[in-house]
Amino acid sequence: MEKRACDLAVYIIDNNATIRAAAKQFGVSKSTVHKDISERLDRCNHGLYLQVKQVLEVNKAERHIRGGIATRNKYQRAKASVQQPG
Repeated sequence: MEKRACDLAVYIIDNNATIRAAAKQFGVSKSTVHKDISERLDRCNHGLYLQVKQVLEVNKAERHIRGGIATRNKYQRAKASVQQPG
């Protein structure tokens, strides 16, 4: 489990990935990634834990922006499909 936690952390740091993206890449749940990163990694490699924590804090700060962009795109696609002749 400690190896998986380190592998997850390296993936998140290298790819600037979210917990959701890391979970998908490794085939585990978001809860597992969160537990590995927040608890197991802190115990086995504190330096790596601090690095991944910075990436995740940036992701968390930008989360509302990404959500707003996704919502805008959703409504633009819906509007475009209504306007097309059918």
